[in-house]
Order: sequence, then structure tokens, then C-alpha cells
Amino acid sequence: MEAQEVLDGLRSRVLPRRVRRAPRPFGSALPTAVLCGYGFFANLRPSEPFLTPYLLGPDKNLTETQVFNEIYPVWTYSYLVLLFPVFLATDYLRYKPVILLQGLSLIVTWFMLLYAKGLLAIQFLEFFYGLVTATEIAYYSYIYSVVDLNLYQKVTSYCRSAALVGYTVGSVCGQILVSVAGWSLFILNVVSLTSVSVAFAVAWFLPMPQKSLFFHHLTSTQVSKETEAVDCKNGTVIHDDPALKRVPGWEDVESKVPLNIEEHPAEQQEEKVDIVNVIKELWQDFLQCYSSRTLLCWSVWWALSTCGYFQVINYAQGLWEKVLPSQSSEIYNGGVEAVSTLLGAVAVFAAGHIKISWATWGEIALAMFSLFIAAAVYIMDTIRNIWVCYASYVVFRIVYMLLITIATFQIATNLSVQRYALVFGVNTFIALALQTLLTLIVVDAKGLGLDIFTQFMIYAGYFAAISVVFLISGTCSIIQNYRRKKERRRNDTTADDA
Repeated sequence: MEAQEVLDGLRSRVLPRRVRRAPRPFGSALPTAVLCGYGFFANLRPSEPFLTPYLLGPDKNLTETQVFNEIYPVWTYSYLVLLFPVFLATDYLRYKPVILLQGLSLIVTWFMLLYAKGLLAIQFLEFFYGLVTATEIAYYSYIYSVVDLNLYQKVTSYCRSAALVGYTVGSVCGQILVSVAGWSLFILNVVSLTSVSVAFAVAWFLPMPQKSLFFHHLTSTQVSKETEAVDCKNGTVIHDDPALKRVPGWEDVESKVPLNIEEHPAEQQEEKVDIVNVIKELWQDFLQCYSSRTLLCWSVWWALSTCGYFQVINYAQGLWEKVLPSQSSEIYNGGVEAVSTLLGAVAVFAAGHIKISWATWGEIALAMFSLFIAAAVYIMDTIRNIWVCYASYVVFRIVYMLLITIATFQIATNLSVQRYALVFGVNTFIALALQTLLTLIVVDAKGLGLDIFTQFMIYAGYFAAISVVFLISGTCSIIQNYRRKKERRRNDTTADDA
């Protein structure tokens, strides 16, 4: 029997006939289109690839030490502090208010980038940009509360593609406007401010969701009685999306009442969940999820590599500025960002067609590719040629985007929607915690405050260490699997002889 037929049959048994899916006036098209429009304009920021030259230039007249060691670390700290509260607030406020907060934070960030002066003001600007990145979770999770389950994969690709296209178009436009039209970086920031203002206006047209994953559920007495007979703990509720299959032993509200079901208004009521209970449930889910060695392995690589990735992309412009100062030479930061993003997207697409036994060779693959990343960062740091730096940066981003896509798929394969959000949230939080520690020790003026070239040498060594760890772990796993298979064959031979 097809998965969809099983799901339809289950719903017909679980839900009373008078509980029907209420027709939506605009279906999924309106919220998807509006959210994609928001994502496009929010990421259409032509000045972003030129942020470091702008801060070091005559408009802000800041020193390299101030920018690299006192300003940029504020983003890392604020992102870490805001991530968990924003994660809970996103679900409690039902997404749209947090998306509006992100749009407003973008406006404040670029307004301050235009008119704020002095070290302290720019540090406040970095705090607001940390709020922007922390609230991205609302953009990527909103759509799941307003569309049907069988559309998750499609609308996710639309939203991510819109953000990717917006960033690419912004980078290309920025490079063209600087190199061809001769526009100043100040004018580029005006264009960015205009774009994010349009995004903020578009966000107001998003429909307000009536439910969320953790705090707000729509229930009815009749539905609750009917669903008591469903053996959720044995995994009898089946999602038709392979990436959202049930894990035995897991029971959640989504399995009892589909996330997007709309019931008869007369019997529909909102079930509000206490925050303490939500945190307890999340903790239990955390323990159960990370008890899997496979998931733990991919999650560890996710956290470690994302930490290093953030550090490299945050300070790459600083390295380029030292290799080839923008005040005296033509720079191509926007073009490099656009090329790396496009080629990274191609690598992401190719990742879906790679045929390999990840259960057996996954850790070895992570070790080898992490070594490639380490080599790219090392070359970027030691060969003081701007074109070599650009090329190494493109390779760095391509390899990382390829691996993070594979890691995402490997982690999400057997997770429900709630566990998906939890695991990726925890992985991101750990990555930020590690990044904060690395920033505090290596970058911050209150720590070692190392110069940019020494920093990148440390980042290359960091990725090399990740490679060694996974090479050892992967080798041990392969040896254990070989011995296990050999022992199994020996037992089978003994049984046949007997």
C-alpha cells in the first residue's frame, strides 16, 4: 500500500467525519509567495561583501584593530546570547512577529551603518545584526505552520532558493555598481537599506499562523478521544515525507493531530503549553536523539565545522583587505561571494546524487573533506596573492556547503518536525558556543587579539584537527564493522557445520 493511502486511511480512522480541513482562501500560494518575496529583498544587500572596506574607509575611519578585534566579536557574542530565547519566542509568538522583528533589525542595522559614528555605536550595530541572524529561524520555520505536510519539501526549497537568489543578485549588483558604475560604498548601503525596508513592508502581508509546534496546538474534545486509540509509541503514525518518518518510541502532538488540520470552529480550541513542560520535553528529546551514534557523529562534525566556517567567512574580508588594500586597488569581493554562492548551490544539488554508503564511509569522507577545507584556509593565509585568496575562499565554501548538505540529510532522515528543529537548534548553539570561545581567545582584544594572518593559520589548524579526529574515529568504526562481520560469518559457518 502506498504511503499516502496509509496516511489517508489512518486519518479517516483517527478524525471524526465532521472534522474537516477547512478551505483556505489563498491556500499555500499566498504565504509561500510573500515569504519568498521577503527572503529575496532581505538578502538583497549589495553592500555586504564590502563591509570591511567600508568600515576601514573614510566613511567610518576605524582602525583594523577596532574592526577585527573589538567590533566583529560582538556579533558572535550577541548571536549566542539571543539564539535560545529567540528560538522559544519564535514558537510562542507564532513566527510572524519575529519575522517582523528581523525586518526591523535589518533596517536599524543598515541605518546605523549609514549614520552611526564611533566604536561604541558600531558595536551596537553588531548587536542588532546578531539579532538579525538569530531570528532567521522564524523565516525558515514559519512556512511549516501554514502549509500541508506533503508540501514541506517544495516550499522549503522555494524559501531557501529565494534567499540564495537574493544574496547572489545583491553581490553581483554590488560588484557591478562599484567596478563599472563607480558608486561609493555609502550609496551601496543606501540601496541595501532600501531593500531591507521593502522586505519589512512585505512581511506585514504574511498571514498570522494559528498554531505552532510547541506552545500552540489546535485540539478538540472529539479528536482527542479518537486519537487515544492510536498507538503512537509504536510508530503507527506515518509521515509520507521520507525525511520526516516516525522514530519508534516518539510521541508528539503532531502525530495525534496533523499540524495543519483545521477543525470545526464550534469545537476548536487552542491548547497552550506551559514553558516549563516544553523545556522538559525538549530535554528528554535531546537525550533520546543524541543517544544515536550516527546522529551524534554528524552533529559533532556539524557543530565543529560550522564554528570554523563562521570564523572564516566573518574575517575573510579582513584577510583580503590586508593582502590587497581597497583604498589603493580594485577589489572584487562581490563577484567572489556571488561565484562561491552559485557554485556552492551546484554542489548542494550534486550532493543529492552522490551514491555512497554513508553509514560505513561517512566519517572517513568527513575527515578527507575537512582536510581539503584546512588546505584551502592554509593556502588563503600563506600565499599572499589576492586571486589565490579568492580561489581558496570559493573552494572553501563549496566543500563546506556540500558537506553541510549531506550532514543535514543524514541527521534529518529519521527525525520528526519537532526533533528536526531541536537537533539543528542544539547543533547551531554548540557551534556558536565554540565560536564564542574561539573568538574570545584568538580574536578579541581582551584575549590574545592576534593579527588576521595568525588567526587564519589557527583556523587551518582547527580544521586539520577535525580531520584527524574523524579519520581516527572512522578507521576504528570500519575495523569494528569488519570484525563484526567476520565474527558473524564465523558463527554462521559453525552453525552450518553443526
